[in-house]
Amino acid sequence: MFSKLFRRMSASVSSKPVFAGPPGTRLYAIGDVHGRLDLVDDLLGRIEDDIADRPVKAAAVVFLGDLIDRGPQSAGVVDRLQSLRHFPAKMLFILGNHEEFLLRVLAGEPGVAHDWLGFGGDACVESYGVATAALQAMDEQRIAEVLRDAIPAAHVEFLKTFGDTFRFGDYLLVHAGIRPGVPIDAQQPRDLRWIRQPFLSDAHDHGCMVIHGHTISDGVDQRSNRIGIDTGAYRTGILTAAVIEDEDLRFLATGPQPASA
Repeated sequence: MFSKLFRRMSASVSSKPVFAGPPGTRLYAIGDVHGRLDLVDDLLGRIEDDIADRPVKAAAVVFLGDLIDRGPQSAGVVDRLQSLRHFPAKMLFILGNHEEFLLRVLAGEPGVAHDWLGFGGDACVESYGVATAALQAMDEQRIAEVLRDAIPAAHVEFLKTFGDTFRFGDYLLVHAGIRPGVPIDAQQPRDLRWIRQPFLSDAHDHGCMVIHGHTISDGVDQRSNRIGIDTGAYRTGILTAAVIEDEDLRFLATGPQPASA
């Protein structure tokens, strides 16, 4: 009697999919930094403390892109992260649309430089000691020359090493999102770095949980098929990390922390 009742009741309950990372490994996925070195230092300190308090066999930190532009310390952020040593987790980086924009400017691509300066690039060039007003009067080739002289080659080479996606068990990490209905291995870089719609409003199962930045939300934007962690760090002071370990998902962030229950 009880076994029949149990089967009947179980069948009536819709189960939610369970997403998990690889066993024994912890991942910290960090949203858009946009030139806030102070928040990078704060959050990395919280991650170090978290690893010390909850030891794990292996840990990785993935920055989801847009390290630069808008905030005041793009140069400082890139310098800190490209030279970071002895951190208790492996560091990985995904290319955001803002890094893509800068690399295209440095390559002298026509029709890009002035748009980038108005897209937050002005703060980036100022952080490298270049006056934005002076660049505005230059043609694109000259802008590229000035920036190539101002930005250390090591910084540029560091940005060129960034990837487009990172798979962690049932999770897919990207900068902006994916094109719904397109297989993961057929996704185009432009979508991975720039897409908003139809990705943000699409509710279909992607075959994985997508963790992304790019689109600012008021707090973590957690949906059935995606998790947005761009909490507008450059203007809110809140830089967020999603923490994945086995089937556990939690969050770390800068700024005031909620009181313990």
